[in-house]
Amino acid sequence: MDVRTRILEAAAELLSQAPEADISTRAVCEAAGVGAPALYRQFGDKEGLLSAVVDYGFEQYLSSKRAAQPSDDPVRDLRDGWDNHVAFAVDNPNYYRLMWSPGLSAPPEAAAEAHRLLLAVLERCAAAGRLRVSPETAADMVMSANSGVALSLISRPAIYADPEFSTRVRDAVIDAVTVPPTAADDAPEDGRTAVAAATLGALLRDRPPAALTEAETALLREWLGRLSDTSTPS
Repeated sequence: MDVRTRILEAAAELLSQAPEADISTRAVCEAAGVGAPALYRQFGDKEGLLSAVVDYGFEQYLSSKRAAQPSDDPVRDLRDGWDNHVAFAVDNPNYYRLMWSPGLSAPPEAAAEAHRLLLAVLERCAAAGRLRVSPETAADMVMSANSGVALSLISRPAIYADPEFSTRVRDAVIDAVTVPPTAADDAPEDGRTAVAAATLGALLRDRPPAALTEAETALLREWLGRLSDTSTPS
């Protein structure tokens, strides 16, 4: 086992046992059997170590999401993704707290990848005509709500004791950014425009038209994104 992996495994083990989402570099060095210079050569500083530990701890979770086969219902996949996110946080509270810690000036790559995977599901929702706002706006709404619920459950379990709490928030947020399969034609005119704009924007991303240049396609997608975010979800 190389030095970097040994340090990461020692830090991950200490983090899983820590009462708070924090560990000392001294304790990590002792557990890994290395000196401080070796740790700092590998990770730069304590913040670099903590970011790497979060990525290491999230790898199994993210690899399962990467490997997941999309179903024929992207909105169902969105709900399943929410539930898996919360379940991982509850099972791994210290990793999760650390990932969202304001003390890390450079967010771990795990957070960025989780956001990209969510955006990919929302692009599928848009391409299927199921999204009432742009995928980017929907991703911000869903991720902030999803992480807020997860942090609430692991930080204040006595307050958020309702077993249906996560499901209620999940359904409220997803209902706010999606439309039922047959509802788009019955929506107000601005709502139909937003759904159509989000759908076309997603289709252009996957299948850029040969008649437009790359710059023209990017500009069109920007305009469609603005249109998809102009109406207030009802």
